[in-house]
Amino acid sequence: MTAAGGEESAAPAPFPWEAVMAAGLSRLRLPARDFWRMTPRELAAALGLSAGRGGAPDRAGLVRMMRQFPDDAA
Repeated sequence: MTAAGGEESAAPAPFPWEAVMAAGLSRLRLPARDFWRMTPRELAAALGLSAGRGGAPDRAGLVRMMRQFPDDAA
């Protein structure tokens, strides 16, 4: 399959299971039971990879979202 520009699209990279398991089980020393119960977001936070993401919006961002998604007047 080709993209709109006629270029071949590359297949996505496989999930890096070896690196993720090494980080969770070796670096963090999580028991296997706890590692497999974690979400990817929880694991990223535990590894310090989520800094600067997913924080609360600033005032301008909040106003923009309130305009974009207003509450029902009813």
